[in-house]
Amino acid sequence: MSAAPGRPQPARPITVALAGLCALAVAMGIGRFAFTPLLPMMLHDGVVNLATASWLATANYIGYLMGAVLCALLPTLVAHWPGGATMPAPARLVKLGLAATVLLTLGMAAPWAASWPTLRFLAGVASAFVFVQTSGWCLARLAALGKPTWGGLIYMGPGLGIALSGLAASAMVVDGWAAASGWAVFGVLALLLTAGIWRIFNGPAVTAATQANTVPPATTHGAAECGYFALAYGLSGLGYIVTATFLPVIARQALPGSVWLDLFWPLLGLGVALGAFLSTRLPHHIDRRRLLVGCYAMQALGVLLSVWWPSLVGFALGSLLVGLPFTAISFFGMQEARRLRPAQAAAFMGQLTAVYGLGQIIGPPMVALLLQHSANVGQGFARGLESAAGALVLGAMLLAWLTRRYPLLETPHAPLARSPRA
Repeated sequence: MSAAPGRPQPARPITVALAGLCALAVAMGIGRFAFTPLLPMMLHDGVVNLATASWLATANYIGYLMGAVLCALLPTLVAHWPGGATMPAPARLVKLGLAATVLLTLGMAAPWAASWPTLRFLAGVASAFVFVQTSGWCLARLAALGKPTWGGLIYMGPGLGIALSGLAASAMVVDGWAAASGWAVFGVLALLLTAGIWRIFNGPAVTAATQANTVPPATTHGAAECGYFALAYGLSGLGYIVTATFLPVIARQALPGSVWLDLFWPLLGLGVALGAFLSTRLPHHIDRRRLLVGCYAMQALGVLLSVWWPSLVGFALGSLLVGLPFTAISFFGMQEARRLRPAQAAAFMGQLTAVYGLGQIIGPPMVALLLQHSANVGQGFARGLESAAGALVLGAMLLAWLTRRYPLLETPHAPLARSPRA
């Protein structure tokens, strides 16, 4: 049966997945994490020091938290808006966030250091909006199209963005570029990617005709179950953020003069993309919390390798192990959000992202404090990495307890449901 004349054709699953991939590559891989490979250039240019860099990173993570909180509260705010209001379409919010990311990234190229904390804060807000709204829109579309596991392709975006920005920054370092030029290049790259997917983000996440078949049936999941899961998810935010913010700087401290220093961050990004792709190959019926336990354990090992084995091989393997589960954790977490809160999935995704953002905020100030009270920079970073790995271990233990306290019942033709445990 052909579509009615004048109506837009529904996007194919691969188109939806690739649009989500590019959106997250812009908002996360560039808008958030381009700061990491550019940080050594900014330090070399003398425009920031380590303490200032920590607070710039924190400003971005606070913005990410605020953006996630706004996403979570948006339905309530709209419902109570004086005079009445309608909920903005997720696709429109994605576009707004992408446009803001382009402008804010370009703004970092300007020599106005006083504005950088504000720009990084707003970039965090934009990236949270894009992450939450892209996740909700794309996952619902893919479920409606019969390809729910393809959602893992979306989360390849941050990894590919990290790898691309990292490799580009490495080339800039070799050629002696200034950090301002790097920000400008990444802003233009974000603009081109955004233009390429702009027309795809249109319409609701699912049509009225398919919504009943794509939303999991309502089940009873109490506040305690959801709260414990949110806490465990937030601990992963603290667990990875020390590496994600300071990896190039930590590597320079441990391996001064190595020609491979600028390749650890792109390697982490490639691990992110590979892990997201592999997550699409896993059977849909496996308990996502069990998968998250494995992801947390792998990431904790990767974080600790930078401390236990500060060599070329140790940093390379550690970067890969930190990257592999990075966005797989996001993918599994967002899937679990749809299971726990099927009728309010977008709001719960926002709540999870907010808790995750809170975990991220703790990381850079924690490192700054440890650096201040350590005998040397290397010792300070080692303590920060050990604390981050501890958060991941604690999160894995909490998730393992959740799988026992709230086990799943699998049926051949229905989504997973919870079976209360006495």
